[in-house]
Amino acid sequence: MKTRHLVDPELIKFAETFPPLDLKPETLPAMREMAAGMTVMGDPSLLGVARREVSVPGLAGGRDVRCLVYEPIAKGRDRPAFLHIHGGGYMLGSPEGSDDRNTRVAAELGAVVVSPDYRLAPENPFPGPLDDCAATLSWMMDNAASLAIDTSRIAIGGDSAGGGLAAGLVLRTRDEGKFDIAFQHLVYPMLDDRTTAEDAKLDPVLGEYIWTPDSNRLGWASYLGGHAPASPAVPARAESLEGLPPTWISIGGLDLFLDENMAYARRLIAAGVATEFAIYPRAYHGFQFEAGAAVTRRFERDYVESLARGLGCTLREAVLA
Repeated sequence: MKTRHLVDPELIKFAETFPPLDLKPETLPAMREMAAGMTVMGDPSLLGVARREVSVPGLAGGRDVRCLVYEPIAKGRDRPAFLHIHGGGYMLGSPEGSDDRNTRVAAELGAVVVSPDYRLAPENPFPGPLDDCAATLSWMMDNAASLAIDTSRIAIGGDSAGGGLAAGLVLRTRDEGKFDIAFQHLVYPMLDDRTTAEDAKLDPVLGEYIWTPDSNRLGWASYLGGHAPASPAVPARAESLEGLPPTWISIGGLDLFLDENMAYARRLIAAGVATEFAIYPRAYHGFQFEAGAAVTRRFERDYVESLARGLGCTLREAVLA
């Protein structure tokens, strides 16, 4: 491995034992079948959270969207809310994969978290996955009273492809002028298809582990499905980032998406958007799955604290301890 010496020593074992992502259209069904056995992690009531599954009406009479909803058990009102979108290269994943963190966010912030099981590419290319996320947001707004949430304190976020969908949804919401979003929370978001071009000049030390240039090419081709690459499908192609909500972006220093995330952060700042950009040195895409590493513990703390700042929450220190 040409970049092994650059990886945090606490992260190298996970990187080298993680099964290679042999992503091809013919291998996706088997990979999804393996992932289908993924279940929620445990009893959220131990952290004072109730978890339930709901079916959200699709846009314009489209298919319903299965979502997991995490709510503090303690009665409350005007609570903050977080629409979290899972990752998976637009081709894989489910909200169950983020169960542990979404439970903790609900517990530590006293927030309602909603995570959609959006349709996956290539069978369902753009705009299908983004429509499912937009339907989820509309459901949260329409049911704010029963969810006891404050519609002026809703954040949208996600990881990897989920971060790309989150950024796309925020752009689409701004352009439609239907809702105001309080905060944008992006973890190594997948933002720019131009990195997959044959003549793209990629940094040679980025993207050797977990999510590689080959996987990235398939992910974007699957999601775009022949559509012309433009915003909101490709957030980095948006002509303007003005009027977007305050934003937190985080990424590892060896992640394939580092350069495009830095470019997006610079554009946000230039557009007058309050932006915080966190780089975790010597970390690759998906590094946080090595839970015992010091850099992962720092990231997880930053994740919750940044979301708390964006939503104006006071952290429940008893839960954090």
